[in-house]
Amino acid sequence: MQCRPCLVLTVTLLASACAVNPSARAPETDVQDENGFTIREDIQVSGDVRQDFDMALRMLEQEQYEQAIVLLESVTASAPDATAAYINLGIAHGRTGDLDNAESSIGEALKLNPGHPVAHNEMGMIYRRTGRFDAARQSYETALSLHPEFHFARLNLAILCDVYLADLECALENYELYRQAVPDDEEASMWIADLRNRAGH
Repeated sequence: MQCRPCLVLTVTLLASACAVNPSARAPETDVQDENGFTIREDIQVSGDVRQDFDMALRMLEQEQYEQAIVLLESVTASAPDATAAYINLGIAHGRTGDLDNAESSIGEALKLNPGHPVAHNEMGMIYRRTGRFDAARQSYETALSLHPEFHFARLNLAILCDVYLADLECALENYELYRQAVPDDEEASMWIADLRNRAGH
């Protein structure tokens, strides 16, 4: 399950006359549970950089990944402390199938902010897609240890345990926790029923 960037990352980039200081401390995030998982990141950048970032998000929504990559690379060059730009760049590379650059971009985000749950979730998806299932599990569990309400990571962990690790207890526990967070997801109810049947519950 890959989260749409516009739902995952709501980022406030404060326009100012000068670009962000590359040596500045990594930004702190404000995490909220609203229409998914929202993270607000306040960074001072020029108006042009903010415009490019907003346009890149629109391109991601419209699945114009190559164009988004060009803009996001420009944003990360101008605002090297903007964690969200690296995450969205990683998402865009992942959507084009370029998993090496996706991993590199998400890795940069984690260097800036090791406690960023969305970055850990995205890294988990990259690990899963490249067959590193134990590393994927660790990434999802790290995201959930930081923010247990992050239901995208909860669902990703459940699917990983179910489909790739054959750990039915882990899968059932996390599907049920996911359903508590997203009770209207009827598919999850079917998965839970199927899993209980397979586990002999």
